[in-house]
Amino acid sequence: MQRVQRTYHFCATLYRTTSLESRIRQATKEALREIDAVGVQCTCRRPVDGGCRNCLQRELSIRLQSVDFDCYICKSKWRSSPEIPSGEHTYLEVVDKSKAKKREVRVVIELNFRAEFEMARASKDYNKLIAVLPELLVGKAERFKALTKILCLAAKKCMKEKKMHLAPWRKYKYMQAKWLGTYERRTPAPLAVGYSDRQPKPKASMLTSDLRENLPALHYTAVEVVW
Repeated sequence: MQRVQRTYHFCATLYRTTSLESRIRQATKEALREIDAVGVQCTCRRPVDGGCRNCLQRELSIRLQSVDFDCYICKSKWRSSPEIPSGEHTYLEVVDKSKAKKREVRVVIELNFRAEFEMARASKDYNKLIAVLPELLVGKAERFKALTKILCLAAKKCMKEKKMHLAPWRKYKYMQAKWLGTYERRTPAPLAVGYSDRQPKPKASMLTSDLRENLPALHYTAVEVVW
């Protein structure tokens, strides 16, 4: 019974959504589709062919601003402690300050959510759990907090069963610092976008991660969450 309740809680946390989250998710996917079509010009000191994560986030933020979303690039930083090492992480955030809300609402956009929790020597059960995660996750801070806690507990149980040490950067305190810790916001300046003369390399699209939302006829595979 307890495992069933945990499975239900995980699925509810992952799939339930608010109208605000849905609107931002749809706008994000449309913007990514446009960016995939034209490409991103990397303006870093060491340009990356096809664009880098930073430039992609920058262009995505600008496009979301153009459709009236208050979107920022956020950079979180945290110091080392006896439990975890220091680190930093960048992601996007849309802030809703509508009059209907008593306080501002944070909606986080993470372009590589699934990859953040993948482990090389994970168990079969853990890999099944990670497989259902979307690569693109759009959700309120509370959703990120709940999912991060569930996934970190699953990682801890996985390593315990395999009699392996859980790396400090896999711990809940470290992972939650990425999206829920101290951070700085900035509004990016416009970035040039254009077609490339080079033949684009095949790549997996982040847009496929949410097909289950748009194709209700698809069969859902039940995943048992164990931790």
